[in-house]
Amino acid sequence: MEDPDDGDDEEKSFLPDRSQGARDITDDYTPEDDRQVLRKLDRRLVLFMALLYMMSFLDRSNIGNARVAGMMQDLHLSASQYEWLLTAFYINYILFEWMTLLYRVFPPHVYISICVLSWGVLASLQSIATSFVPLLILRALLGVGEAAFGPGVPFYLSFFFRRNELAMRTGLFISAAPLATSFASTLAWVLMKVGQGGPVAPWRLLFLVEGFPSVFVAVFAWHFIPDDPSTAKFLSPRERKVAAWRVAVERDRDAKPSQGQTGSGVSRGLNVKQVLQTLADPKCYLTALMFFSCNVAFSSLPVFLPTIIKEIGYESLTAQALSAPPYLVSFLVVLLTSHISDRLQSRSPLLIMHALSAAFGYALIALAGSLRWPPFWRYIGIYPACAGFFSAITLIITWTINNQESESGRGTGMAILNVVGQCGPLLGTRLYPDTDAPYYVRGMSVCAVFMVLVAVLAMGLRFMLSRENARRAKEKGSAGNGEDAVPLFGRGERRQETFLYFL
Repeated sequence: MEDPDDGDDEEKSFLPDRSQGARDITDDYTPEDDRQVLRKLDRRLVLFMALLYMMSFLDRSNIGNARVAGMMQDLHLSASQYEWLLTAFYINYILFEWMTLLYRVFPPHVYISICVLSWGVLASLQSIATSFVPLLILRALLGVGEAAFGPGVPFYLSFFFRRNELAMRTGLFISAAPLATSFASTLAWVLMKVGQGGPVAPWRLLFLVEGFPSVFVAVFAWHFIPDDPSTAKFLSPRERKVAAWRVAVERDRDAKPSQGQTGSGVSRGLNVKQVLQTLADPKCYLTALMFFSCNVAFSSLPVFLPTIIKEIGYESLTAQALSAPPYLVSFLVVLLTSHISDRLQSRSPLLIMHALSAAFGYALIALAGSLRWPPFWRYIGIYPACAGFFSAITLIITWTINNQESESGRGTGMAILNVVGQCGPLLGTRLYPDTDAPYYVRGMSVCAVFMVLVAVLAMGLRFMLSRENARRAKEKGSAGNGEDAVPLFGRGERRQETFLYFL
């Protein structure tokens, strides 16, 4: 770790050295350079990270499809044991959330590759489980491997993208989750058709087919993933300089390389002072509580949706097929939401809207079950519920990263967000006991209340940040509306002189 008194150096460590070849970039840096680099980062880096997250989410949530595909009967599992399989994953997922900070300690291409390899092997081994205990151990270890990867990816992407670009990239990353779920449902339907009457149970095929590809992808990730903008092999030498500068200008205009710098523009290690400041920051805990509330809903529905649809009255194969469309819609809504949020440079209005939309969806499902309405209404309610909580999660993650001023602060903020937020699944995965079937009114009602809480907390945080922005703007003698931005490089690009929070 760095000396806690060396805060300025840590904050400047992302910058390339102005004295060694940087002048050629600042002299003729153009908006077209910026757009070209951004397109390449989107196509090569963001989409690849989304692919990894899709594979991660498949291996995490396919146990819900395996349940419908016969796992419970073959392994003689009770409903309580199934809940423990879900809980074991999330206990370790929570305990190892701190590993988000390791993105600052180890080269990301090494760290991410090891994570992908570990969860690929563990997910595949689930296919040979013969009883409850081995499967429980594998699920617990899977939680460690996935906790080390997914929660830190938005933080990793902040090495490459500006604050007002991050929602779209986080949205692309998070949208892999609903896409994975829709794909998992379709694949589960195919494997159940193919595996019926075969020598290998369909649920075993499901674990193997969805888990083992991660092992191969881990090898590719080692060679493909850059540690920082200046090591991106898919960029030309000039583009790598531009990629480093386009992020650096938002953070410090007069920086020099710090002693901990690797030579690539990014230093390793953590600044203790900034970590402690972030741990004492109340806004981190407000977003973490929002994330907790979202995760109550987010974790429960994917693993129970096929069962819920089956309980509505559809057979297993139809239940798998009907699980896919809500997630495809969510995929599109997340992308649209994140794009609009970046264009508006605002997080809370869309977050509040989607939280209330999800609450409406869950309330509709609960009401339709309580009043014994036709199954159609319960199925319709799934759409706003899914689209709402996936979009809300995207904006909460982005909002957390946006509103930390230092690299160590961003990493610590993400660790707090995930340690607190991922406790939500411990509650969420226990909201749908078999005794509440087929309507699960209690579970749906609880999820609706938590999504309303997300909206209320977002309103409160927006009010808090608005007051702080006004105070900072008053100190600088500006209106806090961007009028104090200064031009950069003489090319029309502007940056805020005073750090203002995104609202």
